[in-house]
Amino acid sequence: MSMLVALHHVTHYSYDRSIKLEPQTIRLRPAPHTRSQIQSYSLKILPKKHFINWQQDPFGNYLARTVFPSTTSEFRVEVDLVTEIRPFNPFDFFLEKECQQFPFPYHPELREELAPYLEIKERGPLLTSFVSEIPTVGMDTISFLVELNKKVYATLQYLIRLEPGVQSCEEISHKSQWVVP
Repeated sequence: MSMLVALHHVTHYSYDRSIKLEPQTIRLRPAPHTRSQIQSYSLKILPKKHFINWQQDPFGNYLARTVFPSTTSEFRVEVDLVTEIRPFNPFDFFLEKECQQFPFPYHPELREELAPYLEIKERGPLLTSFVSEIPTVGMDTISFLVELNKKVYATLQYLIRLEPGVQSCEEISHKSQWVVP
């Protein structure tokens, strides 16, 4: 069963005098690799007199880099999006033969590219305990991923966080008073 979802987003700034806007990067467009089928998408920017260059970041996400040649007393970004969302099996994908049993070795070139994702920077007792409970041998890779996702789902809760900035996993785990039901 699929459903259509409509999204309307507005970011709006009004200034008490005319200002010169620096170039802006707007990240409000669905990635080309999304599983949801985009029915319609529109981006409206004020001031109307602007130049827009679409770029992609290293992960394939669209970036609208906008430049404003004139001064303005208003900056507004409006996005309308309609997409069709369908249920799908996130574990339905192809694995190379050498990757079907977990753990598996990465080819040296790929290991270098994935290095930022393979490094564990935090080593607090809560994260260390969590990681130590994850079975790492004797499973096929898909089963490992299913079990890991179940464990993450059972362990973590969504939180409303009121502080700015990035927090460590140890800090976040102590803020249970903000648990969203």
